[in-house]
Amino acid sequence: MTDEPEKPKTKMVLYGHPFSAYTWKALIALYCEDLEFEFRIVDGDHPEHVELVKSASPLGKFPVIVDEENVIFETTSIIEYVARHYGGLEMLIPKEEDAAIGMRMLDRLFDNYVMTPMQDIMGEYQRDRDNPDMTRVSEAQDKLEWSYAWLDGWLEYYPPMDHVSLIECAAAPSLFYADWVHPIGDHFARLKMWRAHLLRLPAVARCIEEARPYRELFPPGAPDRD
Repeated sequence: MTDEPEKPKTKMVLYGHPFSAYTWKALIALYCEDLEFEFRIVDGDHPEHVELVKSASPLGKFPVIVDEENVIFETTSIIEYVARHYGGLEMLIPKEEDAAIGMRMLDRLFDNYVMTPMQDIMGEYQRDRDNPDMTRVSEAQDKLEWSYAWLDGWLEYYPPMDHVSLIECAAAPSLFYADWVHPIGDHFARLKMWRAHLLRLPAVARCIEEARPYRELFPPGAPDRD
């Protein structure tokens, strides 16, 4: 019997918030690789964490990862860094160039065409929870509907898998929250089933449970499910 290879030791610190979709995206990668890291929450009770995040990038957004002298912002870049330096499973991003390009394309789809309209809806309710601009909400919901339709067709060629890649890291948080602001209809059966599959993945399920105490922060009001 051979000993299992020892997990790489890291001094990584991830700054983010348990309820943040983009923080989830980074956490899923770290959890699936079973890496040791310290999580530091960014909120009003931890001004020193807020200051570090503000100093790390032009707009001061989280998540941010610090690994000794390396400071990385932008979630996809964080996952690229983890895959390059600590990706023992070699599943986050494939080494084959064309496969990696396709994966990065899907990553951008989830960030730009699912996460962004979802956040546009959240932003309207955050601006005025009792009186959001429903024209803007409807426009964002239309964008989500178009993305749902495309993804449902794409899933004919991408069956659910138990491993986690950059695609699952991007898809899980974006679809989790998008379905809250614009539910995925039964006519998108493949997408609906895939979302359920993603939420059962251990790394994703862990993020869901860690975020549960913060559901009151969801501007439109969190649904009583998931």
